Amino acid sequence: DCYKMGHFYYACKAFDVLERLDPDPEFWEGKRGAAIGVFQKTVANLPGGEHDKLQEVLNILRSSNNTQVEQMIRVIKKWAKDNRVKLDL
Repeated sequence: DCYKMGHFYYACKAFDVLERLDPDPEFWEGKRGAAIGVFQKTVANLPGGEHDKLQEVLNILRSSNNTQVEQMIRVIKKWAKDNRVKLDL
């Protein structure tokens, strides 16, 4: 429901817990989509996309063993650097 309502940060956290309990690829897909949703809202400066949530989303992504994680992190880090958004790298 969080995902459907655009509350991507909470959806990301929920899919992270689900993925840890059961490594079903659908949970990774949900977590990936929710993480990108947080990033998209941040880039667009929309409500629910606060820059401070990006750091936690990066930490959540790093906890995954999926091969797509590094590319996602590179894109987010590059955007943050280009836009002077401080992230703990």
